[in-house]
Amino acid sequence: MELEEFIQKELETNPVLELAEEPKDEKAIAEQIKKNDNKEKEIDWKEYLQFQGKSYCFDSYDNDEGAEHSFDNYVSYSYTLRDHLLFQVHLSLLRHNLKDIGELIIESLDENGYLTISVDELAELAKTDVNTIEKVLDIVQTFDPAGVGARDLKECLLIQLSFKGLLNGNTEKTVKYHLDDIAYNRINNISKSLGVSIEIAQDISDIIKGLEPKPGRAFEGNNSTKYIVPDVNIDKIGEEYIITINDYHSSGLRINQYYRNLLQNEEKTSQASQFISSRLSSAMWLIKSIEQRKTTLYNVVQAILEYQIEFFQKGVMHLKTMTLKNIADKISVHESTVSRAINGKYVQTNRGVFEIKYFFSSGIENQTGDGISSESIKKMLKNLIDKENQKHPISDQNIADTLAKEGLMISRRTVAKYRDELGILSSSKRKRY
Repeated sequence: MELEEFIQKELETNPVLELAEEPKDEKAIAEQIKKNDNKEKEIDWKEYLQFQGKSYCFDSYDNDEGAEHSFDNYVSYSYTLRDHLLFQVHLSLLRHNLKDIGELIIESLDENGYLTISVDELAELAKTDVNTIEKVLDIVQTFDPAGVGARDLKECLLIQLSFKGLLNGNTEKTVKYHLDDIAYNRINNISKSLGVSIEIAQDISDIIKGLEPKPGRAFEGNNSTKYIVPDVNIDKIGEEYIITINDYHSSGLRINQYYRNLLQNEEKTSQASQFISSRLSSAMWLIKSIEQRKTTLYNVVQAILEYQIEFFQKGVMHLKTMTLKNIADKISVHESTVSRAINGKYVQTNRGVFEIKYFFSSGIENQTGDGISSESIKKMLKNLIDKENQKHPISDQNIADTLAKEGLMISRRTVAKYRDELGILSSSKRKRY
């Protein structure tokens, strides 16, 4: 998208450039760029354009604002938490002045749905009394999503329990006094405090864990919306993998026909000719740079595909350790070139969309000397935990010992590190009663 913005800026400032609806004869473009790349003398653009053919020029071009690749086709207005709550305020039976207070309360919520100022401050802003604010706040707290309008986590959870019909003495007491015990899986403490069996205490803990601590995060505003448009596609067709560079925003760059004709009719020494020549140089540099970027990215991805072929064939368990140097040596470029080529770019594969950096990971060697990536080890670790007896969860040391039997010598500390990166709790916190 940064490249799209840059190209759009160039199109606006360089009248010689235009964007065609469909790319034409890309091979001819690449050949012409390469042919002119080694020229050290000043280019005679007038002469050049006479023999250029149609590679960069179009006889006619309709600037279609609604073209297929307009971002309007991909990005639409995002329905926010604020929109959702204001809609409910306007449907409520509140009097007009109370609706204004409801809107003020909604404007005072953060992105997670929590009230960010006190009722006293709201009363001062609305020029009314605290009781009126509390009355309207109670109504807002009945809105969807459940838990919105709370002043803290405990109130948020209690609202949700009430909304679900699960609020009783035990669940209320657990929320008020035992959230830390839930976080650290100290079910015995809850059981003793409530005077209930450990199984019931476990059920209460499960209910509270199933609540949403940030009710507003289901709604994302326009500023937080992120779209991933893969820069590369790797498609499996039969037994063959086909690489395609997503360059719809750049492959249609051409030299404007009007300026081509204008240059041919102008004297070489004229001011207009000199201006057009300078703009042509800039345009050619841009087209050449984009083509070079495309070629480098293609070569890097092809090298990654060949190096990680088992990943594409069999899955993440077969992802190998791979460094920038591995790929740089394979395509005969510097490591920094590979780093720049993959920075911030994504690839769509038959196994999902990945940041290209995903394939570059450290790891360990197995007994046969083959490199096993950290992502593969994490997958093995997760599989072991998924199959564990929840009443007797497997410890980090047990996981390390199990992997060692598979030929992977990994320390308990490394297991703990990978488990944390996966967002998996320790064995003591995973235990079920």
